[in-house]
Amino acid sequence: MNDSTITLPWLVIREDDNGNRYRVGRYATRAEAQKIADSLDGRGHKQLYWVERLGQNGSTVAHD
Repeated sequence: MNDSTITLPWLVIREDDNGNRYRVGRYATRAEAQKIADSLDGRGHKQLYWVERLGQNGSTVAHD
């Protein structure tokens, strides 16, 4: 785990209509990540956006 993992633990994830998932960005706070996810979700596309937090071991933990 590196410094950016510790300082930017919140991820915005996008899933397209084919089930492919992509990391959109990493953020310092959940509020910041949620604001981005909400903004992208509000564009009316078929993609889904959500926020996840990186765990201590680098794995993601889903948050709604």
